[in-house]
Amino acid sequence: MSNLLWKTLVLSPVVLGVTVLVSARAMATKVPASSEGLKAKVAQAEAPIASSAPRFIQTEPLKLNRQLVAQKTDENKVLEEVNRYTSEGKNQNSLSQVTSVSQFSDVQPTDWAFQALQSLVERYGCIAGYPNSTYRGNRALTRYEFAAGLNACLDRVNELIATATADLVTKQDLATLQRLQEEFSAELATLRGRVDAVEARTAELEANQFSTTTKLVGEAIFAVTDVFGGNTGDANNTVFQDRVRLDLQSSFTGKDVLHTRLAAGNAAAFSIRDNAGLPIDTTEGTQTFQVGTTNNNSVIIDWLAYYVPIGPAQVYVAATGGIHSDYAATNNPYFEDYDGGNGALSTFASESPIYRIGGGAGAALTLPFGSGGSVFKPSSLTIGYLASNANNPGATQGLLQGNYAALGQLNFSVGDRLAIAATYVHGYHGAGSIGLFDAGSGLPGTSRIVGTGQANTLSALNASSSNSYGISAAFRPSDKLSISGFVSYHDVTGFGANDDYEAWGYGVGIALPDFGKPGNVLGIFAGAEPYSFNRPGFAGNDIPYHFEGFYKYRVSDNISITPGVIWLTSPGQNSGNDDAIIGTLRTTFTF
Repeated sequence: MSNLLWKTLVLSPVVLGVTVLVSARAMATKVPASSEGLKAKVAQAEAPIASSAPRFIQTEPLKLNRQLVAQKTDENKVLEEVNRYTSEGKNQNSLSQVTSVSQFSDVQPTDWAFQALQSLVERYGCIAGYPNSTYRGNRALTRYEFAAGLNACLDRVNELIATATADLVTKQDLATLQRLQEEFSAELATLRGRVDAVEARTAELEANQFSTTTKLVGEAIFAVTDVFGGNTGDANNTVFQDRVRLDLQSSFTGKDVLHTRLAAGNAAAFSIRDNAGLPIDTTEGTQTFQVGTTNNNSVIIDWLAYYVPIGPAQVYVAATGGIHSDYAATNNPYFEDYDGGNGALSTFASESPIYRIGGGAGAALTLPFGSGGSVFKPSSLTIGYLASNANNPGATQGLLQGNYAALGQLNFSVGDRLAIAATYVHGYHGAGSIGLFDAGSGLPGTSRIVGTGQANTLSALNASSSNSYGISAAFRPSDKLSISGFVSYHDVTGFGANDDYEAWGYGVGIALPDFGKPGNVLGIFAGAEPYSFNRPGFAGNDIPYHFEGFYKYRVSDNISITPGVIWLTSPGQNSGNDDAIIGTLRTTFTF
């Protein structure tokens, strides 16, 4: 220490005691660590129950800000020492304020510094001790630790003055403290600046948060899109469409999550035309941002669901807007984004059509099984039930009497590279249902999500039941390559004459994550949208192939731009109809 410091130490037992006896850990409680800020991690992505369920809300701990130590200036050296000092205080040896020097088992009246310590404790209350009643005053003291102790005593003296007990503070002590403040001005300014920054950030968080349990996650999609080819191209124009989702994610235990999602948009699918220029009854080429909107930007609650673990099981409960891929693993990474704006362009390429049968309100349960030595690990069984008109108390409606779809799925993983799922869905569709793949639009039906009219159209006069079987798999040979695919078979039994039919759908995709730069994705997908042959009253027995390519370019953590193309052959299952080519430039904002 400098001669000035040594001379000032002689003047007062207050200063002497701080210099000799204040240890690094004793001062740690007086100086809060700095923070880079609290960052909430939310995403509506993978939960513990399946790759298709949202993540639970988590919060990172406070971290020391070490970014200012990059330059070797005098100020940065001070910060480096302060950071090192505050890190030492992060251990299990917490400190507590003492009121008498006799509380220290390692301080004796014969110690040369006993009177100084007694003055600090009983006169000013500047000293803290360890839980085992020790003070540990023999540790070496650095200049930065001394500054922390001095800062603590300055705060205590100011408190005594503010509470009209200034007579306890002598003029000699005040003069000494003043000189010490001048000597240690740089260290004190650094310490107090860190405290002020933490307090300011805390105040900002408290002022701006609207709930201690809820976080808002949003997505906005801007899409410029057009379709080309024959009569279809002539009948449609270039459009600029949008969709916005605002998801309020609430966690009450840290392991559960309640999703309350608002949605609005104005996107509508193109009209696919036949060789005579007439509209084809098909939903081929429907894009994900064209799902779940009112076409006029009206705001609706399109999803209300709750995820909660109960023992080893994971439970899903949906009050409205539930679909099977909310809780069942789809095994289609980089293409599946829950009809969001960061996966495939089309609803067909994003997930198997089997998950589009039914939806609405209901519940699901996922149970893990399999021993550690099993070839398939981890494995699980998923069961779920969703009713399309669960809120309607009318005849042939409600939770059990209306349209519903019950799912059972076995999930297997082979190491970290291969995932396989076998899926069964049983559905009931009342008379007047608009389509098999309706995602729970119910009665009266208002939408179809994927497939041709031949595969979707149910009897308008009679109810129907369906039994669907699907297999999906995802293989990741490396971190830069993912291969996934699915096949589904659907057997529909109508309750009237000539109402029975069968439908098929399949597809395979190749994704190259981090293609070009981290966060980018190049995706190529090919398959056949759900189709059905030889149905009475329907023309067309050609397979409607679907080819799709897209490149998601990550502009920043919150903005991505995805150009892509969808090529539809034999639309409406008729090779006589001109192919349709849809071009899209999609921009996605997430926040």
